[in-house]
Amino acid sequence: MRPFGADASFLAGAAGAFVPELTLRVADTLARLRQARDVTVGCSAKRAVWSFGKTTLYEYLPLREAARDAPQRSAARPLLICFALVNRPYVLDLQPDRSLVRRLLDAGLSVYLIDWGDPDDADRCLDLEDYVERHLGGCVRHILVSRGTSSLDLLGVCQGGVLSLCYTALHRREVANLVTLTTPVDFHTPDNLLSKWVRELDTELLRQSGNVPGEALNGLFLALMPFRLTQQKYVRLLAGNSDQRALEDFVRMERWIFDSPPQAAVALAEFVRWFYQENRLIRGTLRIGGKRVDLAAIVQPVLNLYALGDHIVPPGASAAMERCLGSRDYTGCGIDTGHIGMYASRKGADEIPSRIISWLRERP
Repeated sequence: MRPFGADASFLAGAAGAFVPELTLRVADTLARLRQARDVTVGCSAKRAVWSFGKTTLYEYLPLREAARDAPQRSAARPLLICFALVNRPYVLDLQPDRSLVRRLLDAGLSVYLIDWGDPDDADRCLDLEDYVERHLGGCVRHILVSRGTSSLDLLGVCQGGVLSLCYTALHRREVANLVTLTTPVDFHTPDNLLSKWVRELDTELLRQSGNVPGEALNGLFLALMPFRLTQQKYVRLLAGNSDQRALEDFVRMERWIFDSPPQAAVALAEFVRWFYQENRLIRGTLRIGGKRVDLAAIVQPVLNLYALGDHIVPPGASAAMERCLGSRDYTGCGIDTGHIGMYASRKGADEIPSRIISWLRERP
C-alpha cells in the first residue's frame, strides 16, 4: 500500500511543491503514521448467525445503553444492511464516533449486516442471480424465520442498494421499508464518468478472464479524481496540525479504501453490462432469474439518501429513483458531502443515522 510505505522524500516533495514549510513536518508525520498503522477497524460487537459460500450474515449485539429498553428492542422490526460487493462493509462501523451501525444500535434497532467475503476461483461463475436470490435472499429468509416475523427493513448501500432494489421488486412482501444510500438507478446521466469509461468494455472478455482483483477496481475509482483522491489528501494531512487521534482516523480510512475484495468474474461482467452499459434497471429491461425487475413494483415506503458531491454515484443518478418507483411514500434527500463522506465524515456520521432513525420510527 503506497500511502504507508511511501518514503520521506516522496511526501516531502509533494508537500514542498505547495507549501515549503510543510517539509519540516514530514518526518514527524511519517513516524506517527507508522505508529498508527495497526489501528483496529470495527467497533461494535457482532456474531455470525448464517453463512452461504463466502457470504456471512452478522447480527450486532445490543449496546448496554440500548439494552435497558429491552421490550422496545425485542418488538422492533429487524434491519438488514446490504453493502456493496466491491468494498468491505466495516466502513459503516469504522470507529465509535463515526459508526452508522453504532448509532442504529443506540436507537434500539436490531441490526444485521451482510459480509460478502472474498470470492476465489471456485466462485468465478457466481452471477447476479446467485447474489440476489441465494445470498441476499438467504440472509433475509434466515432473519425472518429466526425472528418469527414476516418482513424486515432493508438498508442498501451503493451497489448493495442496487441489489436491494432488485430484491425488493421481486420479493416485496418480505421488505417493509427500504432505505437506499448512495444508490444509482440511472447509470447514463451526463456526469457519470465511471459509466462513460466502461461503456465500451468487453464484458465477455471480462467474464472469461477470471475474478478481478480488488486492487484493479481501486485503481479505476482513484483515477476518476486522481489529484483529489491521491496527492491532495496527503498534502492536507501534512498541512494540518494532526494529533495522534486524527492520524489514526486517517489510517482507518486508508485501510478501508485499499482493502477491497476480489470480484466474481461473471457477476462483475453482468453488473457492468446490464447496469453501466445497457442501463437496464431504469429502462425496465432487467431480468434476474428469468423474472423482470420492475421498479414500479416497489410500493413500500422508500428513503433515498444521496451525496450532492458524489463523483461515483452522481446525485442525478440516484434522484432518478423517485420517478420510477410505485411507492406513494418516497423521501429523497441530498446530503452536502461526497461519496465516502456519506459513510465516514463527521457530517455524514451525524446526519445520515439521524435521518434513517427518525424516518423508520415514523413507519412502525
